[in-house]
Amino acid sequence: MSASIPASTSSAFLPLPPAKDIPVTFTASLKSWWAAGDKQGTASEERLLRRLPFFQPEQMASSTNDSPVIAHRERVQLAAPKHFLNTLSIKSTNPSPTAPPPAVVLHGYGAGLGFFFRNFPALAQWAGHRGTDVFAVDWLGMGRSARVPFTIKAKRDDISGRVNEAESFFVDSLEEWRAKMGLEKMTLIAHSLGAYFSVVYALRYPTRVHKLILLSPAGVPHDPNNLTMPSRELTDEGDSGSTISASHSAVAASTGGVKQIREEQKAIKEKESRSRRLLTYLWEEGWSPFQVVRSTLFWSPMLVGKYSSRRFSGLTEDETRDMHDYILNITLSKGSGEYCISHILAPYAHARMPLVDRIAALKLPITFIYGEHDWMDPQGGLQSLENLRKAGNHRSRMYNIPYAGHHVYLDNPAAVNELLVAELDDAGEQLYLFAASRS
Repeated sequence: MSASIPASTSSAFLPLPPAKDIPVTFTASLKSWWAAGDKQGTASEERLLRRLPFFQPEQMASSTNDSPVIAHRERVQLAAPKHFLNTLSIKSTNPSPTAPPPAVVLHGYGAGLGFFFRNFPALAQWAGHRGTDVFAVDWLGMGRSARVPFTIKAKRDDISGRVNEAESFFVDSLEEWRAKMGLEKMTLIAHSLGAYFSVVYALRYPTRVHKLILLSPAGVPHDPNNLTMPSRELTDEGDSGSTISASHSAVAASTGGVKQIREEQKAIKEKESRSRRLLTYLWEEGWSPFQVVRSTLFWSPMLVGKYSSRRFSGLTEDETRDMHDYILNITLSKGSGEYCISHILAPYAHARMPLVDRIAALKLPITFIYGEHDWMDPQGGLQSLENLRKAGNHRSRMYNIPYAGHHVYLDNPAAVNELLVAELDDAGEQLYLFAASRS
């Protein structure tokens, strides 16, 4: 691309203390728990964003450098009191009248926009080259957006009512955010549960969505033979970035490739412990995984540390430490949107109203992306493609990302970034044909 991003100007920023080491003793865990809060959460997010050479902190005056984009963070206020969505805006400094619709990046369950720090540079370069914008948004009640009360009025046996209320909490606030930002159409790039909500948003507001790019989407397949294993989020390790080369790009998904992923999932699932019965009970009673962690009080930083140091082992030491601090502060924040999980998904993360039965109503391009070692069952993606094509939508496709698990965008950012830019440029068809030749 012709638009290049200048070198980092982080040295001109006001000093920001480094993140503390991941705690391995009770004393260190207690100190970390005591220090957590909104101020520390803001700092943890900014550490990740300061890795972007085009990011400008709130306390810094607008720069006059020659960067094709400038990024800043803001709280976009919604109509209801104390409701706001935490937003990262990456704006072109030279908007084009023929620019494609902006891209909006949406995180998964219990995560936040900072998880995409390895993808923002490529997306920013695309925005600068095309004269358009990129936004990343924390869902209401998650990340660093407003932690407002989450309640469901529908009775427990009213499945459709529970699902509709839970979906509306997120989808309606996203639509209000879109209107507030003045966006006519958007391409939604979304991960996991965020991908689920993005499909629901497109079903409710189809004229506002240009394209859907779904990264390891949740809630797609039916329960029978579903090999989705959310418990693997706590046990899987990140793929080492040092082993990934240019030859490890996305490949077009095939029946054989999906079968191979499912065989790995089946082998791991057979080894799961009986403790799943307790997890099922807690799930149905409305407990969230983050509620369980918070209940351990002073031990919670150590628990989060064990997760982040294992799952994000493919990052550098500094990146892992910064991610841990970010995840910890999100986890210890007041419970809110996280309580949606038992209303949207039944135990073991299959949807109470699967997307595979609903997605065929969409007439827009949809791209499914799964990791080679994903714990989301990719069979739902293949079934969705078949249903879309039967309904006359032939503009959808599916990819597998080598050397990647559920967090495909972090595990193999080079392959995902290449794919995202191609899809945003509507060059996905050519890339798909090339990827098919490698599958």
